[in-house]
Amino acid sequence: MMQRKHFLIAPLAASLMLVSCGGDKTEGGDEMSGVDSLKTEIHTEQITETFFQVPSPGEMLNFIKTVGGKNNKNVSFLNSPDNQKNYTDNKAKALNFGIYSCDLSYCSIFEIGSEALKYFKTVKQLGDQIGVSSAIQPEVLKRLEGNVANPDSLTLITDDVYFSSFETLENSKQGPTLSLVVAGGWIESLYIVTSLGKYEPNSPLVNRVADQKYTLENLIEFLKKYESDASVASVLVQFKELLADYDKISEKDVPASAEKSKNKNVLAGGKDLVISADQYKTIVAKVKAIRNSYTLTK
Repeated sequence: MMQRKHFLIAPLAASLMLVSCGGDKTEGGDEMSGVDSLKTEIHTEQITETFFQVPSPGEMLNFIKTVGGKNNKNVSFLNSPDNQKNYTDNKAKALNFGIYSCDLSYCSIFEIGSEALKYFKTVKQLGDQIGVSSAIQPEVLKRLEGNVANPDSLTLITDDVYFSSFETLENSKQGPTLSLVVAGGWIESLYIVTSLGKYEPNSPLVNRVADQKYTLENLIEFLKKYESDASVASVLVQFKELLADYDKISEKDVPASAEKSKNKNVLAGGKDLVISADQYKTIVAKVKAIRNSYTLTK
């Protein structure tokens, strides 16, 4: 079973909750430290604000690996570390911190250790500039270097970097920056997935892309909390335009059926999103345009 993590966002509240849904243990353990092989703990606090659930970038990428892309080593569509010097304003830095964090996760999940080191250094540089330097300590690089040949540890380390940065921004009440980081990471994960997969009716990949409509709705609600910030407002406009394309996807009812699972009866039913080839093409093009507007690529 693949490991899945979500974070639940409660604006301006110290409320990070990391949810780990299992995962197989690797044999032999870590050569570096037991920290890298520890399961993510669940942190909870009493919260009075509304949560918005958004998956970590690694969840989408783990899904791609699970459905048959584990041997992929293509990095041509990632945002080149060389572009980092082009990001001089806070909006570009925050968005691309999220984008590069996703690219780092991609390299870790697909076992491209040498590239992971490059992307970590880029993430560290941008992190220092947006106020999360305390979340990315120098010793993390040593852990990465010591685990280049251990993809499971690489993934755990890069997840730790992303979530620690998230928590640092939230605890320091940098809401607009946090929302831009989340937006950048999500759009990059969707961009990578659509770059790797072509349209096939009813394929798991296409269905997962369609289901991102619900994630996008949650993300838009989160961004609205900070739309008084001009940078967030501009991203919100783009994401609403993407949602307009998602809203054109039709729904079909799934008949309810009683199924027996061990000693329990399970009632299955609801609605499925049915995305056409043209709708998929339109969404892929919109995702690419939005993402490239952040990375300043053509």
